[in-house]
Amino acid sequence: MTTDQARWRTYTDPPLAGKVAVVTGGGKGIGAAIASVLACDGADVVVAGRDVAALEGQVAELKDAFPDSGAAALACDVTDFDQVDAMIARTVERFGGVDILVNAAGITGPIETPAQNVDPADFRAVLEINVLGTFLPCRAAIPQLIARGPGGRIVNIAGTSGLRGYRNRVGYSSSKWAVRGLTRTLALELGPHDITVNSICPNVMNGSRMDTIVREKARKTGRTEKEVYDDFADQTALGRFVDDVDVAAATRYLVSDGARNVTGHDIPVDAGWDV
Repeated sequence: MTTDQARWRTYTDPPLAGKVAVVTGGGKGIGAAIASVLACDGADVVVAGRDVAALEGQVAELKDAFPDSGAAALACDVTDFDQVDAMIARTVERFGGVDILVNAAGITGPIETPAQNVDPADFRAVLEINVLGTFLPCRAAIPQLIARGPGGRIVNIAGTSGLRGYRNRVGYSSSKWAVRGLTRTLALELGPHDITVNSICPNVMNGSRMDTIVREKARKTGRTEKEVYDDFADQTALGRFVDDVDVAAATRYLVSDGARNVTGHDIPVDAGWDV
């Protein structure tokens, strides 16, 4: 059990025992951290995505760290209707239903690129993965969430890029605004079934994806990578980046009984960027 995994054990009886969770993009990054906290809290966890090796590696870690929780890796392109439906169907067949859906799959798209220079194919790809790739798992899982009875949870990973405009990141910002709109609409539709739907909005995060953004931004602006990192950090009240485990902790709250009256909201995890 890693240090990050061990930190979650703060209870006597696992609060998510008997629950089944699906995490898209669950093989690495934010998705992997979320899968870990859900498994630690007792849920059976399905990690879904395109990187089969990463998914299988994550499942091996989950089984080793949390042997009381079931875990499975399911290959799935979240933009493909048939694959998403099959992934949810296989989850139900394996574990009996779906209680929690976390949509963490996503891409960054063009970096430091003015709108007029963005290839329409690149713009479309960002929308398909970040928006359609959030909608299709929701669409497939909703009947299962309803069938399991009250208390279902959907958590979508949006971003602070969906709270304000984001210069030179038109595809990514547009997609995250759309995820917030989807979240609020589903909250209204699923409220009568006592299912909550919320989004988490991380700011700049430590990790390989942010490293790529910083390198590209530094290259295009003629600054050093350190200058770009420092500029990002200086825009936050706490003067630092966010970690995957911070987003996992917010997810842990949103799927808990303590958040039963929190729905249709965007939860910034941003070190005080949007203040």
